[in-house]
This record gives sequence, structure tokens and C-alpha cells, in this order.
Amino acid sequence: MPGKILIVDDEHDIRELLALRLKAAGYETAFAADAMTAVNVARSEEPQLILLDIGLPGGTGIMVMERLRNFPALAHIPVIAISAREPQPTERAAVEAGARAFLPKPIDHELLLETVRRVLGG
Repeated sequence: MPGKILIVDDEHDIRELLALRLKAAGYETAFAADAMTAVNVARSEEPQLILLDIGLPGGTGIMVMERLRNFPALAHIPVIAISAREPQPTERAAVEAGARAFLPKPIDHELLLETVRRVLGG
């Protein structure tokens, strides 16, 4: 059964596009637009997965992952990092910080759904 996915990205159009794709696949979505609200929204929405942009206002996606690890109730939530930055070093930094997968922008939507299903174990 699909669950809720928190989309953290500072670009409104990207959040909307990702939400359309995920909702079409049966997932619920929640949103945060910056690093400061990402952890609070994760606490209130209790998502099964977080799609996390690395470049955010108020801090990086790496910082958000570190903060998530500090909350026992959130530390188990898998993260898929997304970024338009240089793929190799960004992916390496994201995985080292705890991301389960990395998707470069622009996001391939078939790969998005395949990665989400794989990370959620379905």
C-alpha cells in the first residue's frame, strides 16, 4: 500500500510536478520548501519517505538528514536525495549523510517511481 511522501524542495513547480507523479502512482504527499521547516513537517506528517533537495534555503539537505537522525521518531525514515548539482560529489555526500538513493535533476519520472518503490521495499 503506497504511503505518504514528504517532498522538500524550494522550487514550487518541482514540488507540484513531483506531487502529480506520486499522486498518480497512489502516494499521498506533504511539502516543505526549506531546511528549517523540513524536520518540523516530517514530525507532524510522519511520512514513509522523504524526497529531499540538497540545495535549500536555510541550510542544506545534508543538514536536514543530520537533524532527522537526531530524532528517534524520524531517524528511520528513508531519504532519497535530489539535486541539480554536480552528480558524483553530491551523490557521494548525500549517501554518506544517510540517503538511501540519489536522483539528479531534471528528474526522470520513471526512475523516480522505480526508486521510490525500491527504497520503500515494494
